[in-house]
Amino acid sequence: MTGRLDSRSLSLFLAVAEAQGFRQAADTLHLSQPPLSRAIRELEERLGMRLFDRHARGVNLTEAGRKLMPYARAVGELLREAEVALAARGLPATLRLGLTSAVEPAWFRGLAQRIETRHAGIAVSVFSDTSPRLIRQLRLGRLDAAFIALPTRTEDLDVTELDRSPMVVAMPSTHPLARRRTVRLADLAHEPVFWFERARQPAFYDHCQRIFARHGFAPRKLKEPADHHVLLAHVASGRGMALLPRSFVSLRKAGVAYRALSEGEELAVGIGLATPRDRSIMRDMLVSATRPAA
Repeated sequence: MTGRLDSRSLSLFLAVAEAQGFRQAADTLHLSQPPLSRAIRELEERLGMRLFDRHARGVNLTEAGRKLMPYARAVGELLREAEVALAARGLPATLRLGLTSAVEPAWFRGLAQRIETRHAGIAVSVFSDTSPRLIRQLRLGRLDAAFIALPTRTEDLDVTELDRSPMVVAMPSTHPLARRRTVRLADLAHEPVFWFERARQPAFYDHCQRIFARHGFAPRKLKEPADHHVLLAHVASGRGMALLPRSFVSLRKAGVAYRALSEGEELAVGIGLATPRDRSIMRDMLVSATRPAA
């Protein structure tokens, strides 16, 4: 039975059973009817049994559905108790968490599961976007917290820096520079380099431009694709090189070699946790969750 039942499926089942129909339950849940019907069908398929008899006026519980009802009600009551307890601690029952697209997703691997495991009753919804957009959503109250790239403009928010990812060079594996372990910006002066547009990350763009100016680095810049898999395909084909946070080294691509950059620490991307200033409990919980249990 492991993996066949989850709290969301049981909540949807309970709503349909109590409303005695999909349309009425969908209205109560503020959902459209098709995804609700699909979720119940998937639950029935996982369990290998029908829970409802459908008819023109609504639904009736099958024998299996009647047996499941008391368990669904008990789980629902436990979830309501958990929501009250979480609210008393200043924590949301559903944590809306933003994840920056500036670092490779592997940095966040297992984060949502650790939060849900360590804090019973919390469900995590994650959203990936550029850091400036995540900050806007956080200020509008559409996110509870966001992991962002630094530097980013974050006035009126609490920001805790958690990590730094030095820049490395992604280059065609056949390029002569690929024979070196470390390269300098000066070595790339005559190479086309993919680089992101300032609108995507203004503060970090300006930070890098200051460092480029300090080292006299002014290469021919190519527009960087937003999709990093497309970017690496361009690098592999020899169209240009790319400067990327070291976290992207885990993205393997045939024909692409990653090499350390002498100025990589200067150009490092910080990874920070941004929260509203009155959410210290949530901030401490999320900072703890970034560290896997020993």
